[in-house]
Amino acid sequence: MTEAKSGDTVRIHYTGTLNDGTVFDSSDGRDPLEFTVGSGQIIPGLEKAIPGMAVGDKKSVPVPADDAYGQHHPEGVTQIPRTDIPEDIPLENGVMLQMSTPDGRQIPVTVTDVGEAEVTIDANHQLAGQDLNFDIELVEID
Repeated sequence: MTEAKSGDTVRIHYTGTLNDGTVFDSSDGRDPLEFTVGSGQIIPGLEKAIPGMAVGDKKSVPVPADDAYGQHHPEGVTQIPRTDIPEDIPLENGVMLQMSTPDGRQIPVTVTDVGEAEVTIDANHQLAGQDLNFDIELVEID
């Protein structure tokens, strides 16, 4: 039986949950997730679980925050003057926006607080600082 190894293109079905059981993502009802093992296309903790699996194998994989989206970094949270945000941009907690860095890169940010004079934004990934759990099934190896 062929086992997945670095360099193989694989397809998996998965369900990702937080420690309290909340589902944050799943391939249920969608095509399997396709990626190349060892390419860094998915979070490291999940990628490490794939080598050695054969088609049809299932497993549960706990992924600590450091092997997922990293720790939440306070320096990723900043306040900006409300007047610096165009009036046509919706401002409410939880809204995802795109910002440009000084070097022109686009980064996603989340609005976490809207005050009279300032808006707080967070450039950390929404799952930063969270330990994650995945139930995975390897469905294909190319």
